[in-house]
Amino acid sequence: MASKKMALIATKGTLDMAYPPFILASTAASLGWDVQIFFTFYGLQLLRKSLDGVQISPLANPAMPMPVPMPVMVQMLPGMEAMATMMMKKKMKSKGVASLQELRDVCLEVDVKFVACQMTVDLFEFETSEFIDNVEYGGAATFMKFAGESDVCLFI
Repeated sequence: MASKKMALIATKGTLDMAYPPFILASTAASLGWDVQIFFTFYGLQLLRKSLDGVQISPLANPAMPMPVPMPVMVQMLPGMEAMATMMMKKKMKSKGVASLQELRDVCLEVDVKFVACQMTVDLFEFETSEFIDNVEYGGAATFMKFAGESDVCLFI
């Protein structure tokens, strides 16, 4: 019997939206599934060599639990993204959650295929040298073939 396939589309480059595709992909691949992630638009940030710039914003993120209630006006102040990112990373570390870098590395170790949207790379004038190795570049048609054959297809 052929292994199951999972196709993921990663469109966001924020810390809170970076975890789901890497967690789901690494888990499925660890279970023997054939997995591909198609990174498009802001999701391409997750393929950069350094993930240090990936942040979370408390603004327009009403479900984000804050240690104290925070008015929207305070969330807009300069430095709030950096503070929220630091707080989230500290909380994740204290709970034993793998870092984003560690999760991405696990994905590569278990042969998750990373596909960067060539149209988006061209649109934002990225250079392939800005991204990690082991990335395939292709358009939507490249990914659609795999997605059409997948058992699970998720848009994140």
